[in-house]
Amino acid sequence: MRLSRGLEYLDNRRVFDRWLSRKPQPLTGAPAIRRQKTYSGQSGYVYQYYYEGHRPYKRDRNGGTEHVFDVSADRKTSIAVSVLLSDAAVEDWESRHGRTLYASERYAVAKMALFQAFDERPNPAAMSAEVLVRAADVEAILITLGIE
Repeated sequence: MRLSRGLEYLDNRRVFDRWLSRKPQPLTGAPAIRRQKTYSGQSGYVYQYYYEGHRPYKRDRNGGTEHVFDVSADRKTSIAVSVLLSDAAVEDWESRHGRTLYASERYAVAKMALFQAFDERPNPAAMSAEVLVRAADVEAILITLGIE
């Protein structure tokens, strides 16, 4: 009898923890009118995407900004693709260049990282994995864009 009360407690605790668990913050920064854009990847697939917005993210000890794009390769189904731009990657670039990256420049980094994923991932199913932007990626993308 004592065991069943313990199991009941654990079941109730799981429900309670799930109920109190943090939900992701709502997305902000999306344009008032959604504009579908198209990108022809080097992978041979043509992707349509919308920018849905961004929000802070926190994983383990890492944090940053999650940029979310709604992506489709067949015009029938779409998936949310998250581009994670870590604070550490941005701070690394900022410390080496002596200035702060503007929000528009951070968005540009996220969008270019999404394009790289379109080019490098073998098929649309592989787009379901998050796109992680490292410090070296930030540097390379901003050099490509002529931002110093």
